[in-house]
Amino acid sequence: MKTIKGPGIFLSQFIGSDAPFNTLDGLAAWAAERGYKALQIPCHHPTIFDVAQAAESQAYCDDIIARLAGHGLVISELSTHLEGQLIAVHPAYDAAFDGFAPPEVRGKPVARQAWAVEKLEQAARASQRLGLTAHATFSGALAWPYFYPWPPHNAQLLEEAFHELAARWRPIFDVFDRHGVNVCFEIHPGEDLHDGATFERFLELVDHHPRCNMLYDPSHLLLQHIDYLAFIDRYHARIKAFHVKDAEFRSNGRSGVYGGYQPWIDRAGRFRSPGDGQIDFGAIFSKLTQYGYDGWAVLEWECCLKTGDAGAREGSEFIRRHIIPVADRAFDDFAASASDRASVRRMLGLGDAL
Repeated sequence: MKTIKGPGIFLSQFIGSDAPFNTLDGLAAWAAERGYKALQIPCHHPTIFDVAQAAESQAYCDDIIARLAGHGLVISELSTHLEGQLIAVHPAYDAAFDGFAPPEVRGKPVARQAWAVEKLEQAARASQRLGLTAHATFSGALAWPYFYPWPPHNAQLLEEAFHELAARWRPIFDVFDRHGVNVCFEIHPGEDLHDGATFERFLELVDHHPRCNMLYDPSHLLLQHIDYLAFIDRYHARIKAFHVKDAEFRSNGRSGVYGGYQPWIDRAGRFRSPGDGQIDFGAIFSKLTQYGYDGWAVLEWECCLKTGDAGAREGSEFIRRHIIPVADRAFDDFAASASDRASVRRMLGLGDAL
């Protein structure tokens, strides 16, 4: 067993145009003041972190490491959630996702995908230069419009979608493998990899590639009514990153899992700040510790009620309180008896060994 590292914080929801949220040093000072030890840094804000430069320049990476160290911080992972989304986009979502890409490739799905692949490959090289071993991203989606099939289930359509998704990601995994970094897909509705069944299907098609792994976020599992603790039992060997985000599902007579096209505050299922929802984080931290997860516990703030600053302040202490310092000995070692073969045979009444 190993002690989980933390607390970390995902910067994506906090970056803004006003100080201190518009520079890396400003964000670092803000996070450090709230008790964080690590930043999970998105790659789509080059004024905060320039992934293209980091991929090519060790000096740039060393400068980033030193600047964060000055605040008592390290990087937990880089994130390409938006870029990963663009690896696979169903035409129904072309216009919606075009804003994730630079102007020169908007309206050009093939060029946009090539740009996204380039950004993922830059993130692999940058992660190695920064000494990181895990990377957070999304899988993208070709089959998602058919997640609740009507007209009825089309097996060939789903088979083709997953084969294509695997074909697009397999060479990216190989790049990450050369740089010693795990790709960690956030298992998330809206992505083709949104539960255990879809992850297993994809994993089979990429030949169980060692760099194909998960970012575990229990909020997305609770809102799908998946047993998020049994999920750890089943997939712990592939969990290499962890978002601490709470959620609640309150059954009612008007809407359910699909949300009714309502704003988050009116949905039956809602994201909450850690400790304000229904997720049993004590059990989660226990299971991850039991299975030897040695990555970071990273706050992702997406509460529909509480301010981000309040969520960040409370989240730091919440994570710190749940991290289990792993014992270096069993509590009952003091009562241990002799364990040589002759002694245990006498204890069992078996006489001397032959």
